[in-house]
Formats: sequence, C-alpha cells, structure tokens
Amino acid sequence: MRDRKLRNIELGRIRPEAYRALPPSGVVLVLDNIRSAHNVGSAFRSADAFKVDKVYLCGICATPPSTDIHKAALGAENSVPWEHCDDTLDLVQQLQQEGWTVVCAEQTEKALQLQHLQREAGRRYALVFGNEVDGVRQDVVDAADFSVEIPQYGSKHSLNVSVSVGIVLWQLLSRPGA
Repeated sequence: MRDRKLRNIELGRIRPEAYRALPPSGVVLVLDNIRSAHNVGSAFRSADAFKVDKVYLCGICATPPSTDIHKAALGAENSVPWEHCDDTLDLVQQLQQEGWTVVCAEQTEKALQLQHLQREAGRRYALVFGNEVDGVRQDVVDAADFSVEIPQYGSKHSLNVSVSVGIVLWQLLSRPGA
C-alpha cells in the first residue's frame, strides 16, 4: 500500500502574522538558563507547532536574532512572541501573581508522572524547562505549583531539554480538557 508524503505546500501552514492572530492557547514556555542556542531554537520550533503563546528566555539563554537559533527554529522565532527576563524566579513569581499555574519539568521527590498530567479547562500553564546540566534551579522548583517528570526506562535518566519540551507540550495539549 502506497502512502504518499505530503509536500510542504500541501500542509496548509499559516504565516507568522496569522499565527499571532490565533486565540491564545493558555500555555507559555519558560526556559531557565538554557545554554545552547540550538536547544533554544528547537524549543521555539516546538512552541510554534503547539501554538504556545510566548517563550520566556531567562538568564543566560541565547536570544534572537541568532543564526544558531534560526537554524533549529526554522523561523519559528519570528512567529512565537518571546521576551528575555534576567531572573527565572522573578518571572515565575510574576506569572503566578497573574494567575498562571507554574509547572517545572524536573525530576523531584513529589513530581507528577507526565502521563497523569491533565489540563484543566480555563487554567493557564507556564512550563519551566531547565539548564542542560543542572536542570531547573532549585529555588524555581520550590516556587512552582508542581513538577512533572517524564518517565524513562533506560540508563541515562535524562533527555535533551528540547526533546523534553516537545514531549511535555504534546502531553498537555493533546489531552481532554484542553
């Protein structure tokens, strides 16, 4: 049985200005000191794919314009609004004051296993992803509403941060209640 791949022109993708005009999804990404511009770019690409409202680049994160970000993002840094913030904890506290539920993607003692994460209708989520070596800062984990952990079965017990972004976004936005 033949299954023809679709060409890009057949995918019906929207232009960046149309993306920004779509209704909000109620989900933002917070990148906590992500060192690699390629990881930042990949996060932008996943953010665009899942219609994230905004990407917050905190601390030492690379910011657009950047050749390395653009290479991984394929232009998604031009469709997804973004903002640089000096300190992740300050941003998390501000988002909570604005009514966002802050969720860290991190391995913690009380982390909710990702398969049990279910979006509540009307609730807005700020998803925090951490540094490639140290993860999400402990003070940010402490301030968050809760943490989620991606179940893993191999010997490494970690995933690239950009992979984690896609997995968590898929889980949160593909479940009923969204």
